[in-house]
Amino acid sequence: MSKLMTGVSGVRGVFADTLDPFVATRFAARFGMLVKGDLDSATVVVGRDSRTTGSVMLNAVLAGLTGVGCNVIEIGIVATPTVLLNVQRFGAQGGIAITASHNPPEWNAMKFVDGDGMFLSPDRAAEFLGSVEEPIAWQDWQQIGRVEHRDDAVKHHIDKVLAIPYLDIEAIRSRRIKVVLDSVNGAGGLISPLLLKELGCELVSINEAPTGVFAHPAEPLNHNLTQLAEAVKLHKADIGFATDPDVDRLSIVNEQGECIGEELSVVLAQLFVLPKNKGDIVVNLSTSMLSDDVARRFGVKVHRAKVGEINVGKKMRELRSPIGGEGNGGIICPDVNYTRDAIAGMALILGLLAESGTSVSELRATLPHYYFAKGKLEVEPSRLDSIMATAPTLFSGMEIDIQDGIKATASDHWIHIRKSGTEPIIRVYVESGDPQRSEQICNETMNKLKG
Repeated sequence: MSKLMTGVSGVRGVFADTLDPFVATRFAARFGMLVKGDLDSATVVVGRDSRTTGSVMLNAVLAGLTGVGCNVIEIGIVATPTVLLNVQRFGAQGGIAITASHNPPEWNAMKFVDGDGMFLSPDRAAEFLGSVEEPIAWQDWQQIGRVEHRDDAVKHHIDKVLAIPYLDIEAIRSRRIKVVLDSVNGAGGLISPLLLKELGCELVSINEAPTGVFAHPAEPLNHNLTQLAEAVKLHKADIGFATDPDVDRLSIVNEQGECIGEELSVVLAQLFVLPKNKGDIVVNLSTSMLSDDVARRFGVKVHRAKVGEINVGKKMRELRSPIGGEGNGGIICPDVNYTRDAIAGMALILGLLAESGTSVSELRATLPHYYFAKGKLEVEPSRLDSIMATAPTLFSGMEIDIQDGIKATASDHWIHIRKSGTEPIIRVYVESGDPQRSEQICNETMNKLKG
């Protein structure tokens, strides 16, 4: 049996193994009680991705929410950022996105949204998860909630993107950018083509049907995008876009059919936004130094938050940052919402192509090259905390940040050490300007941690 995984991002598991309708109903009911609080009633927006277990999960979630007296606005198969946007639109007290993001198709999950249209803060998530096993206050027949089905949530999301004030829609349309889109049979197949057609793109769409049977591993990493890369070359396209099943991550293939990585998505968005809306950038601690290079180009600062989009989004809102995100292709555009949004990311990058009149590879050539190395160290659970406590002493002469594990930064490289929240594992991330050096530093760091 797999493990039911809970944390600030919600609850996820393999369906019919650790996650089943009974579990989903309990979590939904307790979440309904959380957002309802002392109110007589509360409204919760619910949407799902395309997974085959989505309809079963949806029925369980609706039962849990309405059973504790919450009214539900059900918006169908949608991107996760669409759920968050519609929580704001309807003035709802919360939202639930039924999605396991980039996990394999046998998984499903629930992501929980607060009334501000952002995911639960770490404190709020801890409060909620700590209450899940407590009794449920089921309502009687006169007090149960009702369900309203809406089919305009996707249009609202697209309209918000098209309303980005510095996005020149006509300039994009006049360029007639040829795009190959890989939606991996997720929720993106229902929203991404609509946006791209609104922007006048010549569209070639693959893996569009939202069947939930993914055509390839769902995480939009380079090695999973060979079909997209070949299609870009075959169709002589200007760019290839790949999204994960819930459309909060965006990866890019250039016009030569080369996968340029998720890190470049956020950076290209920064290149487009900052000349028009100057302000400090916020990214997470594991995001590439490329953001620092872009920030220097425009005379702004980079602020680094803990890993997790809620942490980045909150910091962006605090600083009124015009653009930010995470290096996994998670672009956050506050003119749409303070959450990762691949739809908004596509629009920003197409805006950059239209404005510059250049190609993706030419834009990439203006930026330095950095290389990641990643390691995973399995340790005895009893040693996790002691190893993490001594880790800062290993990096003399480097700048140390301890807000999320230990990050040690030098002028030409950084090392980030984090312990897993679900397994007795320490993860090591390294970035430098040389691939061999990154691997060497990563191996040396892991050997030091072993002690």
